[in-house]
Amino acid sequence: MRAFSIFSTPLGLTDAQRHERRHLLARTGLAWLAMMQVMMFAFPGYLRSETMGADNLALLDNAIVFMNALSLALTVPVVLYCAWPVWRGALAGVRQARLNMDVPVALGILVAFVPSVVSTLSGQGHVYFESVCMFIAFLLTARYMELCARQSVGAGGLHAGIEELRRTLSIHADRVAFWFVLAQLALALAAGLFWVVWQPAMALGVVVALIVISCPCAMAMAVPTAMAASHASLAAHGGRLDERALQRLSRDGTRTARQSLYGAVIWHLLVTPLAAVGWVAPWLAAITMLLSSLAVAANAWWLYRRHQRIVPAPVLTAAGTAELVA
Repeated sequence: MRAFSIFSTPLGLTDAQRHERRHLLARTGLAWLAMMQVMMFAFPGYLRSETMGADNLALLDNAIVFMNALSLALTVPVVLYCAWPVWRGALAGVRQARLNMDVPVALGILVAFVPSVVSTLSGQGHVYFESVCMFIAFLLTARYMELCARQSVGAGGLHAGIEELRRTLSIHADRVAFWFVLAQLALALAAGLFWVVWQPAMALGVVVALIVISCPCAMAMAVPTAMAASHASLAAHGGRLDERALQRLSRDGTRTARQSLYGAVIWHLLVTPLAAVGWVAPWLAAITMLLSSLAVAANAWWLYRRHQRIVPAPVLTAAGTAELVA
């Protein structure tokens, strides 16, 4: 997919579009760097056990307090700078009284970050800085892939029929994502109330994991990546396909978009019960979100690869000679 990669900067982008692309890439890179370092600082907390000797436990607790302070210092720029598009989108949704995908994302960041700050300053309780950084890094990775797909679709005067198909599928995908997010938030609230009564120490981790899972990143990518692959397939053949091949491309693009959309829903629904009972930590929930987004991108790439192998069909030109047209 080198000639038509969605990661190649398309010609004809405006200055605003190039600015958006560069800044999102910078935010994503910084989030990944901070995530890797914060995960290293979180390692002493994974080693802690009440079976350790008193002296070793006291030494390890002091190290954990110090590492948590360092993690807080690294997580603040990730939350304030890297996640700024999330805050902007969530505020816009609140002002318009509309539940967009940024609202549950912002809620998940706050639910994990604020108690972690309190625990760090008080020196007691669990922190989730590594989960916050992982969530934001994986989220921005998915959004960068989506942005590249959308920009590659919008550039170059591509086929109007595929664009119309994209608009139709996007309306359906947005509706599915809306109801999925609404149901997940309700479940997170119910599970949180249950764990507060049954075992309060588990409540926060369960709620954070469920809210992370509610982020419909892969669903938002389903249509843009499938349509970008369809446009790339069309462009690979010079923008010309016979009617039968074009119908096949539209049919396969629609099937790929729906596979990715409902596959992401099914994947999240499979993980949700495990998170509700406390078996999926917030950091693991963030990894499942990334895996579903990568699966969506891989499905679109496979669509492009399949249609690269379409056998050209000979047609007659006005001069009566045969040309090969895909």
